[in-house]
Amino acid sequence: MTLDNVKILIGDDSILARKQLKDVILSFGNPIFFEAANGQETVDIYKKESPDLVFIDIVMPVKDGNTAIREIISYDRDADIVIVSSIGTQSQLKMAIEAGANDFIQKPLNADQVHHIIASRFEGR
Repeated sequence: MTLDNVKILIGDDSILARKQLKDVILSFGNPIFFEAANGQETVDIYKKESPDLVFIDIVMPVKDGNTAIREIISYDRDADIVIVSSIGTQSQLKMAIEAGANDFIQKPLNADQVHHIIASRFEGR
């Protein structure tokens, strides 16, 4: 599996969380990364760059992850969005899935979970 030329958008207000996720993903290949520090930036970058995969936090400034997910899905019904959050309540997760997220990873990051998500989408590339 190679991630060359795969576009990945990471939306998280924590620069450390973005770096940790990038470091894990880089162990599987060398994709093109885009980073956003809040929900509005995530939506704006999605519309500009059309990434193949989006990792997004729920709790962010300016616009929360669930609102950003709804806006991205209204723009592109086929967007592939994965929640990466420490907010693991059933109601938050349910809201994210209802908004259009396809998967969920609990923080702190588990490299095996990230690998499973990447492999399920890009195996055979």
